[in-house]
Amino acid sequence: MTSSFRQYQAFHATIETSTVTGAAEQLGISQPGISNLISQLERSTKLKLFERTRGRLIPTPEAMVLFDEIDTVVRGLDHVNQAVVDLQNQKMGQLQVATNHALAFGFMPEQIRQFAETRPDLVVSFQSQYSSKIQEWVMAGLFEIGICELPLRHDGLDALHFHFETLCAIPTNSPLVEYDVLTPELMDDYPFIVMGAEHMVNRRARETFHAAGAKWRVRCHTDLFRNALNLVKQGFGASLIDPFTLMSDDGEGYVVRRFEPRILLDIVILTARSRALSNTGKQFMDQVATNMARIAIDPS
Repeated sequence: MTSSFRQYQAFHATIETSTVTGAAEQLGISQPGISNLISQLERSTKLKLFERTRGRLIPTPEAMVLFDEIDTVVRGLDHVNQAVVDLQNQKMGQLQVATNHALAFGFMPEQIRQFAETRPDLVVSFQSQYSSKIQEWVMAGLFEIGICELPLRHDGLDALHFHFETLCAIPTNSPLVEYDVLTPELMDDYPFIVMGAEHMVNRRARETFHAAGAKWRVRCHTDLFRNALNLVKQGFGASLIDPFTLMSDDGEGYVVRRFEPRILLDIVILTARSRALSNTGKQFMDQVATNMARIAIDPS
């Protein structure tokens, strides 16, 4: 650690705790040491940072501006130092996982809960995002594990592939509820809520309807399966929904039917080829892969 940073750290702690005594306790050095570091900082910056009144240090306006600028840096290094200590003492593991939105509502929180039950000191970083962004995050090392939809857009990713059957959700008052299995012929010209125009489920459904000579009628485009399902509940139309979204929903306002021929959703678990997985990451990935495999199907 550079001497200048140590000066900023002493300055930051003095303002944060309001006293030299508090700063000394926080940083584990003597009170004269804190005072000396602050004096050095004032000389090097040529700024008067404190008014000394009756033994107390009162920050000047210039000091408060400087404090705001260095606050994030000092706190960030403190977090890094603490993480190093925790890892050295094996007090914690860290789990970094990003998933597509469909898995974020129910499946992934449950996986994290199960994994953390026997790891009380586990630190978790969990985000949901669109699939292309997840791939960027894993490539950049911001997340160790990513779960997203195909296609892959980066060569440096290793992927474990899974295939899931989508089911057709229809409003409870639809005349189609009498059928156990729905087909393009039965749903000819029936209004659909679909994912984006180039989403694999939309594209595959469109091709299936075309092959059957049935009209693929799109009433609404949306960006999340959850949004599509909520629109089904409002009687807006039918939608092909992934199993994860259905598992985490209350099941009210619609019925679910098999659709044939099957429309599949392809999902992958991603890691960066250039970086080895941590032990925590390996264990979590094994758990998630096992549970995803129970829901996945063989596309052949």
